Amino acid sequence: MTTLFIKNAFIVTMDGQRREITDGGLFIRDGFIEQVAPMSELSVTELVEAADEVLDLNGHIVLPGLVNTHHHFYQTLTRAVPAAQNANLFNWLKTLYPIWARLTPSDIFTSTQTALAELALSGCTTASDHLYLFPNGSKLDDEIEAGRTLGVRLQASRGSMSLGESQGGLPPDSVTDSEDKILADSQRLIERYHDRNPGAMTQIVLAPCSPFSVTGDLMRESAKLARSYGVHLHTHLAETEDEEQFCLDKFGYRPVGYMQSVDWVGADVWFAHSVYVNAEEIGVFAKHHCGVAHCPSSNMRLASGIAPLREYRAAGVNVGLGVDGSASNDGSHLLAEVRQAMLLSRLREGITGFSLSKDPNRKLMTAREALELGTLGGAAVLGRSDIGSLEVGKCADFFAVNLNQLDLAGGAVHDPVSAIVFCQSVKADYTVVGGKFVVKERHLITVDEAELTARHNKAAKRLLNG
Repeated sequence: MTTLFIKNAFIVTMDGQRREITDGGLFIRDGFIEQVAPMSELSVTELVEAADEVLDLNGHIVLPGLVNTHHHFYQTLTRAVPAAQNANLFNWLKTLYPIWARLTPSDIFTSTQTALAELALSGCTTASDHLYLFPNGSKLDDEIEAGRTLGVRLQASRGSMSLGESQGGLPPDSVTDSEDKILADSQRLIERYHDRNPGAMTQIVLAPCSPFSVTGDLMRESAKLARSYGVHLHTHLAETEDEEQFCLDKFGYRPVGYMQSVDWVGADVWFAHSVYVNAEEIGVFAKHHCGVAHCPSSNMRLASGIAPLREYRAAGVNVGLGVDGSASNDGSHLLAEVRQAMLLSRLREGITGFSLSKDPNRKLMTAREALELGTLGGAAVLGRSDIGSLEVGKCADFFAVNLNQLDLAGGAVHDPVSAIVFCQSVKADYTVVGGKFVVKERHLITVDEAELTARHNKAAKRLLNG
């Protein structure tokens, strides 16, 4: 039995009442929240005596751990590759596929540690990753093993590509697999690793890569397999206009219609990006409770477009945030993605003619709404009711930021919650997952950052040089 008592903190609960407790305490037992309340309502002496560790976070803001709904950890190894710096999605992929074909199990392990370390330093406590190519003996097991060394919750997606260039797909045949092999390995991973219990550290997701890299048969069979085990489904969808045209030419449907044709709509499905959707398709998402992983920085980096975030939210579609691949974002800072989502939403409002004089009821996205996307929104997209807010009975996942720092000066005085989003994004001073520290005083405690950086750079250099 382990216990932790956080005291004297500004606590943003994201609970049903959206409480913001200016002088609050948080008592944790065995990875779950047992009490969260103003210090004046707690039996402080008793809690101090009962705690294995007491942490005074006076001057800090404590928020629910951020939830990352879309990533490609392995891409940390190909950040800022010169030949891919100025390409759109399809050309970017064609440039990087041959490099990714050189990945080894060790590369998967190292890149996973790097991405999760970055995420943890940005306040992320749960991350969904989409690994869809397995060259040179690589397996999703390599990622899962690495994830366990970091201590961040992992939604490990068994991605796949079966539609190579010879069959009219985008990826080279060398990075595709047979569909029988994909489905057999998917079943193996579910049976070995998927944890259905509250507080699960590892869950498996089935995630064929995209409409332009798998067949309709694989989409259908993956859906059947996932639903027979009660696991979730994930894929890229409607990211670019190129993809829209590909789906029309190849399948005779727009991307969302194609998903309907292969039985890929439901509360157990979420899509990455979904930039190019119309009002009717947003209605399909809302009706069937499909989720969306909004990846603002990646969509900007690849000039893909701006997702209709306001329309999604108005329709009741669950939306979370994703940093996406570190070669299409070049970073894994989820708190920065919260800020980016708010700013990009406002930019889209300006482009589409936002005017208070014309529509006084139309409002810009607020900082608190953006934080909600990164916490409760992400939890809803992943289908997890045990994370996303600081409430009794939920996982003790949170991060804390010292408000007395230069980057937040002034803003933290006026409105600490909004300052975390409006001001330049900072690193977390503390990140806690299931009551255990992953980051303490801005330092990773589950991995040696200097050793990891050196190991990662060595692997990245080898990959690029062949």
